[in-house]
Amino acid sequence: MAGSRLPQQLFLQGVAAVFMFAFASLYMQIPGLYGAEGILPARRTLRPQGKGRWQQLWEMPTLLWEVPRLGLDTAQGLELLSLLGTLLALGALLLRPLRHRLTYLLLWAAYLSAYQVGQVFLYFQWDSLLLETGFLAVLVAPLRQTPLRKQAPQGGPTGATPHEDLPFWLVRWLLFRLMFASGVVKLTSRCPAWWGLTALTYHYETQCLPTPAAWFAHHLPVWLQRLSVAATFLIEIAVPPLFFAPLRRVRLAAFYSQVLLQVLIIITGNYNFFNLLTLVLCTSLLDDKHLGVERGRGRRTKMPTSWPKALLTMLAPLLELAVYGLLAYGTTHYFSLEMDWEQRAIHSRTNFTFHQFSQWLKAVTLPTMWLGGASLTWELLTALWRWTQVRGWLWKLWSAVQLSIFGMATVALFTVSLVPYSYMEPGTHGRLWTGAHRLFGAVEHLQLANSYGLFRRMTGLGGRPEVVLEGSYDGHHWTEIEFMYKPGNTSRPPPIVTPHQPRLDWQMWFAALGPHTHSPWFTGLVLRLLQGQESVIRLIQNDLTRYPFHKQPPTYVRAQRYKYWFSPPGEQHQWWHRQWAEQFFPPVALGDPTLETLLAQFGLQDKSPPRPRSTSSLLPQALHWVRTQLSPLKAPTLLWGLLAAVGAIRVVQALLAPNSPPPSREEKHKAAPKKEPGAAGEQATPAPDSCSSGARTPRRKK
Repeated sequence: MAGSRLPQQLFLQGVAAVFMFAFASLYMQIPGLYGAEGILPARRTLRPQGKGRWQQLWEMPTLLWEVPRLGLDTAQGLELLSLLGTLLALGALLLRPLRHRLTYLLLWAAYLSAYQVGQVFLYFQWDSLLLETGFLAVLVAPLRQTPLRKQAPQGGPTGATPHEDLPFWLVRWLLFRLMFASGVVKLTSRCPAWWGLTALTYHYETQCLPTPAAWFAHHLPVWLQRLSVAATFLIEIAVPPLFFAPLRRVRLAAFYSQVLLQVLIIITGNYNFFNLLTLVLCTSLLDDKHLGVERGRGRRTKMPTSWPKALLTMLAPLLELAVYGLLAYGTTHYFSLEMDWEQRAIHSRTNFTFHQFSQWLKAVTLPTMWLGGASLTWELLTALWRWTQVRGWLWKLWSAVQLSIFGMATVALFTVSLVPYSYMEPGTHGRLWTGAHRLFGAVEHLQLANSYGLFRRMTGLGGRPEVVLEGSYDGHHWTEIEFMYKPGNTSRPPPIVTPHQPRLDWQMWFAALGPHTHSPWFTGLVLRLLQGQESVIRLIQNDLTRYPFHKQPPTYVRAQRYKYWFSPPGEQHQWWHRQWAEQFFPPVALGDPTLETLLAQFGLQDKSPPRPRSTSSLLPQALHWVRTQLSPLKAPTLLWGLLAAVGAIRVVQALLAPNSPPPSREEKHKAAPKKEPGAAGEQATPAPDSCSSGARTPRRKK
């Protein structure tokens, strides 16, 4: 197997980029979501319970417990963490020395701190995924960056430590759990749209924040939509076990299938940093050889001298073809693919029952765990073999310590992850080793392992439900309050906001799926609009002049539920059609008994005075100045600006980097050492410094 040093660097850069987007996006929304006059003030979540300092920190791990020492309230501390997280992630993205274990530990701790007080606006699966990925980045990142070197002639990357690939294997296991569970839950939910292969005929118009491309995708032929659903099941259920295939080309084929799926989702939907983070996880399927580190080494492939290796070399292409053939046959059989030459279409339907799928899932869940365990065992044995090649007793001892620590950490995290992974099959979950349950319960609050399963059920089968807020001064004439991102005005095209996540717009989408009592925060939103809180208004319209009540808050606020559909082709300047469904929230005013009852019922009447802010301290003044400078910007503009700045700096770095010309043939001939008896044996063994962390030992000559 080829080395993975360059994929690990790509992974660390990708994690830094996602952290940068996540922190910057959250920073722009903190005053309206968590400020003292926000929808859900963060200060209410940090109530000292009279416990010890360390016990309190362990039960609710957040650095925000310490911000009062800096003269800040909870929301200001959240702003400080977001700003520092953005800058630190930006530095790690641009500067290789900053891709240090301590850097990613700080990023993970900062985001976990925000997650603890984020309440419903920060409880998305991609937030948990980012925390789990961020912790793995802490293990993958080195203590000291060493130059990327080419591989040794006989394989095995020089400069690599024995334990180096163990934490990176956990990234591949996380990718497997994410994709496999996301495919399985679509069928275990018994959603008729997924079972009928019609989910994509609804998905593009009913997803939270569609893009303009979603309108075009929605109007694709129905047969193509159904075929796309079958392909989704293939990529999410059948392909993930191939992540652990011993055939390198099969793993690369699995990589490109996952990339294709994620890119198509990015084009048709605004899913913030989630798909970008999934692409970052896909780097665990790559190797140095595929990324061009071994340029020129694979052009002349020598046939193995031993007959077992020669036999395996000849059988590999046959096994690869067998895998592809099995996937093609399984897809054709289980989805009854039939070609209709007259209509030039492919007909498909689900050719298995829920009971059959449940029995299959019960039969394969435990074997997939054993598959992961077998793959991990191979990685451990490989690391142990690399350790035996280390020369020098001092480096051998140091490598043994590192291998022991990271080996135990990898096994422990794998064991912990089995618990949330088994949630998709209750029978297997109940038979799981009790020690794994206890270990998972001990670290569950740290978000080290989570369960996943996106798009479990397809919503909006009878039309996309959408909540429309309205305000009035007299209670008779109502004016709609239009959001920047979510559908409202039927003639406005869907926006492109990736990688920003407007968290209020996302929660408005969830609120529309049920009564307002299922979304207690909505009452807090109505209260802040009646009060005319600017920080909350900026979540709806960053340009205050476009907010219809920017001069004076409305006297009354209510909400209506509509059903939205994409407009058919041919209608100019019309993207949506809508129809009124029902009243979502009754008309209320400040002091209205209905509003007061709801606020008391949901615990939103915070009568305790806010903690006094220090206005004389330099730090609060600096935070206020930064907020003043950035508040006029839309969040997507800020994030795209950061991305453009990274690209510009990368170009400058490439132009200023020393670029030595390639050696001529004569220089290569002069530099080439003469072969002596026994030289081949010396080349086959990596240099002593190939298994040490940042230290070098001179090569011994025999």
